[in-house]
Amino acid sequence: MPEAVLAQLRERLAVLEPELLEIEDESHRHAGHPGAASGGGHYRLRLVSQCFAGLPRLARHRLVYDALDGLMKREVHALSMTLQTPEERGA
Repeated sequence: MPEAVLAQLRERLAVLEPELLEIEDESHRHAGHPGAASGGGHYRLRLVSQCFAGLPRLARHRLVYDALDGLMKREVHALSMTLQTPEERGA
């Protein structure tokens, strides 16, 4: 199941044209957590995209949540995000 979810995450995030996309499944660190009981995983995301240029942090998060609509609260219980532009990544 985790590989299928990771594939879905990558597929949906492709709309943001990532220059870098790293997704780490951290679900094992949350065993026994109430959110884990429903089957939703815990993930750490690092995404670098020009789509984030000029956007504040909240707007960047909304772009990601919009792309993942339908996966949040079911397959994904928690998502920690680092979202950067290519220029921020190089700084």
